[in-house]
Amino acid sequence: MRLDKYLAHAANLSRKDAAGAIRSGQVQVNGRPERTPDAQVDPDSDRVFLHGLPVLYKAFHYYLVHKPRGVVSVTEDRLHGEKTVLDLLPDGVPRRNLFPCGRLDKNTTGLLLLTDDGRTGHALLSPARHVEKEYAFEVKFPLSEEDRAALCAGVDIGEEKPTRPCTVTLNGERSGTIVLNEGKYHQIKRMMEAVHNQIVSLCRIRFGPLCLEPGFEPGMIRPLSDFEVEMLQNCIRSKEEKNDESQNHPGK
Repeated sequence: MRLDKYLAHAANLSRKDAAGAIRSGQVQVNGRPERTPDAQVDPDSDRVFLHGLPVLYKAFHYYLVHKPRGVVSVTEDRLHGEKTVLDLLPDGVPRRNLFPCGRLDKNTTGLLLLTDDGRTGHALLSPARHVEKEYAFEVKFPLSEEDRAALCAGVDIGEEKPTRPCTVTLNGERSGTIVLNEGKYHQIKRMMEAVHNQIVSLCRIRFGPLCLEPGFEPGMIRPLSDFEVEMLQNCIRSKEEKNDESQNHPGK
């Protein structure tokens, strides 16, 4: 890989600024100054320093966000100028090509994954894989056991098919959790309307294997650990294997 490309990706620089830093002697490779932007480096074995600090290369980036209320799940909002999830990133975090993996409504809070890994993002959102998402909710009116059973079985939200079976657990008359394995537009809001109720608050507390841990407050953001990235990949592989098995054995 070209050194200027390495720096642009790993240090959140433009290719022009990366080349300028290299030519001005601010970059070292394996302890030696390197002034040639097209010098080849191996991201897996070479050690690159900028201003004396190590610059670590990662092919892809993954960040977990606790999206607060009022923030939109897009990369930019030119029409309304509202705050986006990318605006939550601290200075110095490479944000080129980052996108939210799925969306949360403007007033829905909770877990959101930011990544520049298009393949993983697509796999997590693919309807064929049905990665689980869990939400904590509060509604305006009490939910009866009949309402809960109807939601679990699937309800008509005005589309060609009813919603898929899901899991609804009540922890009070007006609150509980719901686990979905699909992601239709405003799905939970529309499901509650189907049983003559209204969402008051909604927070995603789990996305696949990733959970909202205590102390991770709205507006916070952190990179995923290598273990968490591996959990995501394992989740995708598991869903793919189950999908392949069901296609090969449709009668099961």
